[in-house]
Amino acid sequence: MRCVIARFPFDLTKSGVLESMKGIKPEPITGESVIIGRCHYPVKQVGEVITRQDRRDFTSGEVTRAMARLGFTCRTPESATPAPVLSPLQNASALLGSPEPLEL
Repeated sequence: MRCVIARFPFDLTKSGVLESMKGIKPEPITGESVIIGRCHYPVKQVGEVITRQDRRDFTSGEVTRAMARLGFTCRTPESATPAPVLSPLQNASALLGSPEPLEL
C-alpha cells in the first residue's frame, strides 16, 4: 500500500511492517499506540522504524492512518477520556465507600 508520511511516499505492506518491528523492544506508551503482533508500540516508535526518519518529521496521525489502513489495531490513550465530574456530595460518598452490613 502506498502512503505518504512526512511528505515522502512509502510502499508499506503488513508483512513488511511485521518484519521491520521484529526484535524491536516496545518503549513505554504515553500517547497513541499500535498493536503489532502481540506487542503494543508507541506510534512514533513504529513510524521511526519503518520510515527511518526522525520522530519530529512526522505526526502520529500520519502513522496511525497508515497502520489502520494496513489492518493493525490502533489505540488512543485512555487518559484522553475525561473523568466524570462528581458533585461534592457524590465525591464525599465515593471517598467514604459503602457502609458495612451490621452483624446481629
